[in-house]
Amino acid sequence: MRLNKYIASAGICSRRRADALTEDGNVKVNGLVVREMGRDVKEGDVVEVSGRVIRPETERVCIVLNKPKGYITSVRDAQKRPTVMDLVGDIPERVFPVGRLDCDTSGLLILTNDGALSQMLTHPKHRIRKTYRARVGGVLSDGRIARLKKGVDIGGFVTSPAELRVLRQAERTTLVEISIFEGKNHQVRRMFAAVGNKVVELERVAVGEILLGRLRTGHYRKMTRPELAYLGELSRG
Repeated sequence: MRLNKYIASAGICSRRRADALTEDGNVKVNGLVVREMGRDVKEGDVVEVSGRVIRPETERVCIVLNKPKGYITSVRDAQKRPTVMDLVGDIPERVFPVGRLDCDTSGLLILTNDGALSQMLTHPKHRIRKTYRARVGGVLSDGRIARLKKGVDIGGFVTSPAELRVLRQAERTTLVEISIFEGKNHQVRRMFAAVGNKVVELERVAVGEILLGRLRTGHYRKMTRPELAYLGELSRG
């Protein structure tokens, strides 16, 4: 088994992150620092990541969490801020978040111990739709909607066409649902800022066909069989 896959299978991180840890000298095999990202791990090898011996998980775990605002999407935080791992501390298996949600963004976050699944869900080539419900300041005019649907420049990067519909127009704010395929840093907020509307509240409500539904804020659930079957179909291409 390739080293990055071995690390990902242990629920430490994605394969891409495993390569970065290896390159930075944080991985040892049989007591020796290894920087070869393509190295194979053989039966009987002892692998350490950041000083801790790891072993692949035997059972895949896939969790859907309704992340509250104020939590960092990270396994740990150097500034000691609350992380999403604080909300799933009673799960015996080691899991890690798939992708990121900003600290001020709430909603659907997937956690798993399957590095291959994490890579599949986050890699742009798979074009997996992420759907958000956003409350923005002011009126969202037809012209601005058209620009967002076509793609906007968010600072050196032009977004792909988005799907968007207005859910409710109030006097000073507009509630919209927007779906995107990319995952640039603060992308949804930057998209609305590019057309002149500031995001007041942002919640992710779906990743592909995985829906947040009525899951309470701060709570999690295991994925259903149909959801796991859907992910299996995606991975087969």
